Amino acid sequence: MGRVKCFMGIDVGSVSTNITLIDENNNLLEKLYMRTDGQPIESIRTGLKDIYERLGKSIEIAGVGATGSGRQLAAAIVGADVVKNEITAHAVAAQKDIPDVRTIIEIGGQDSKIILLKNNVVHDFAMNTVCAAGTGSFLDRQAARLGITIEDFGSYAVRSESPVRIAGRCAVFAESDMIHKQQMGYSREDIVRGLCDALARNYLANLGKGKKLEAPVVFQGGVAANIGIIQAFERALGTKIVIPENHDVMGAYGVAILAHEGLGSSYGKTGFVGFDRLMGDYTAKSSECDGCSNGCEIVQIIMDNSPVACWGDRCGKWSGAAV
Repeated sequence: MGRVKCFMGIDVGSVSTNITLIDENNNLLEKLYMRTDGQPIESIRTGLKDIYERLGKSIEIAGVGATGSGRQLAAAIVGADVVKNEITAHAVAAQKDIPDVRTIIEIGGQDSKIILLKNNVVHDFAMNTVCAAGTGSFLDRQAARLGITIEDFGSYAVRSESPVRIAGRCAVFAESDMIHKQQMGYSREDIVRGLCDALARNYLANLGKGKKLEAPVVFQGGVAANIGIIQAFERALGTKIVIPENHDVMGAYGVAILAHEGLGSSYGKTGFVGFDRLMGDYTAKSSECDGCSNGCEIVQIIMDNSPVACWGDRCGKWSGAAV
């Protein structure tokens, strides 16, 4: 029996690295969700090594797509055929699962996004990369302070009978307000519910301000597993929130679909370097270009003492060059 043709999607973020495999009909065959832990190169290699050891002899990689904040790094290491931003990748994945989606809420560990679609096209979006109060890392910190696991966070919120209002416009103020509520004797359940409502309020005030959020509303990202946050958004928006089955890897899923579409039905030759080469010694270094007054920081990826890719310049002098 021949090997199965697969298209791979890699989403490298600040908190997690996600890898997906889809077949020729865009069905999800395999997914990995891993912590980046500040080492994106190692997380990519660990994930691909795991896939190779389990499936390497039964699959053929026909194309690769990369997305996320570390997409250029991932593309350089694996030889990606398609490199797309997170907005595009998440929109494509959402439309595959919920074709009539109009609003996408995406909350990750370090940033959050809102994507609005009309006639199956992204017509507006916004990103929060500054305020931690609207991200998953904010919930992680507060869960730790309350002495509960992030996995149990949502169940505490559901049990709340008298939720408190917590200032959520700033992570620092929210934490101070939460501590104050603890000192006043409020229960964990009521505080957690207040934190969930505060995050939803912060998200809608910052990213949804002035925008018309229409149903169906799809919630994606790792935080979409938190029932407390889901219910907070449903109360704020007055509508049911749709959670895709693979909400945690939708960026990687979307860019895998884009890789499939980008190579076309003829399945042109992929740039994927192969699983074996990924076991080489990769390092990254940066330098400042003195070609003009911009002083761009040039990032260079080196494998086994040989440069394989550069990026970071504004003019294109170094981008993609292996020098």
